[in-house]
Amino acid sequence: MAAPQSRLEQNKNIYYYGAMPPTLDPRLSRHTHRPGPRLSVWPGVALAQARVHEFCGRARRTLALMAAARLDGPVFWIAPRRGADPLNPEGIVSFIDPARLIFLSPGRGEDLLWCMEEVLRSGVVPLVVTDLRDPPPMTPVRRLHLAAETGAGGETGLTGAAGCAPMGLLLTPGAGGAAGIETRYQMEPAHLAGRKRWHLRRLRARMAPPQDWWLEQDRLTPVAQPDTALAAE
Repeated sequence: MAAPQSRLEQNKNIYYYGAMPPTLDPRLSRHTHRPGPRLSVWPGVALAQARVHEFCGRARRTLALMAAARLDGPVFWIAPRRGADPLNPEGIVSFIDPARLIFLSPGRGEDLLWCMEEVLRSGVVPLVVTDLRDPPPMTPVRRLHLAAETGAGGETGLTGAAGCAPMGLLLTPGAGGAAGIETRYQMEPAHLAGRKRWHLRRLRARMAPPQDWWLEQDRLTPVAQPDTALAAE
């Protein structure tokens, strides 16, 4: 029978292997639960701050820019140095002032989430966006949540050094699939002749059911027949 691990050995395992220590059920905590701040992007679409969300689909970057436009201050945009589609300032100026974006391009793919974690933990910017080739697993996402809560002052509902509760957005292709995220939204282009329109879907949320909308002229309209809309795409 193996001897029980010391606290030092447990900490080493957490650091080297990414294992997460057991957490206390919120219902057993002595602290009173307080809903944290939320970013209202549109009526019915609100993103909890000091948390990490996932945007997927072909129009995921457009959706991230629309969300960023609802916030004040700089936005850190992290993307691979190679293989990513760089944002064109002339193409995004209708959504957000390009001067607000600070681009980070790590040389190694494994450094993308590390950079995001460090920026969230600092609490100096309201939004950190990371463009990924594949959805991340549970452990790094949980680390990102903890970093965002730390950046917000150690407890959801507080604000960090810059007076903001930092929020993270993971951009993933296809239908996404990051484990442990707060919400997952998918957006696909559904333009018509002379009209810019998108199909927005809420695929996952802790406190809201799945939902489909048409997004046009910065307004949401519920999709009457989601299956038909998906088939048309």
